[in-house]
Amino acid sequence: MSLSRRGLLLGISALLAGCATNGPNHAANYASLPAEKFPLPAMPLEKIKPELRRQEVAYPGQYETGTIVVDTPARRLYYILGDGRAMRYGIGVGRNGYALAGTAYIGRKAEWPTWTPTDNMMRRDPAKNRKYAGGVPGGLNNPLGARAIYLYRGGNDTMFRIHGTNQPQSIGLAMSSGCVRMLNHDVIDLYERVTPGSRVVVLQA
Repeated sequence: MSLSRRGLLLGISALLAGCATNGPNHAANYASLPAEKFPLPAMPLEKIKPELRRQEVAYPGQYETGTIVVDTPARRLYYILGDGRAMRYGIGVGRNGYALAGTAYIGRKAEWPTWTPTDNMMRRDPAKNRKYAGGVPGGLNNPLGARAIYLYRGGNDTMFRIHGTNQPQSIGLAMSSGCVRMLNHDVIDLYERVTPGSRVVVLQA
């Protein structure tokens, strides 16, 4: 190979290397969060399937920037970034018959929220839930985890939330009472991105 041809190939390789993008830094995304009100330890990556880890992805579609799209069948939540991109998160969803569908909006959001079982939850399983009727304070053992995003329609609370969880093994499954569960690290990231009034679209099969 001539020196000129070799130089040309090296130049092309360098150019392509400069255009390449690095993948997400999962270790940093799930590192310990000591500054939290209730400090969170690092999330062991081996406990999070690669496809359920937070990462930016291509997402062409008609949704406006700032919209949350919950893809219930796929167990994924997308925060629309614009320009055909979205932040994707793995989620846990409600069991059959306990799921929101259609559109809503963020009525409010809270850090380390208090959890109170709904009237329906207490009727369905009084032995399990009535003892918590007064509410469970925020903390590492709270079912809502580190953050909660409350979904409203027409000025009324739908009683559905997007929230963290103290059961990370439930991410990717359908086992909740209808709410959308996220890893605590992920719901903290989403919480910082969203604002009250933002649109939420929940897709069902």
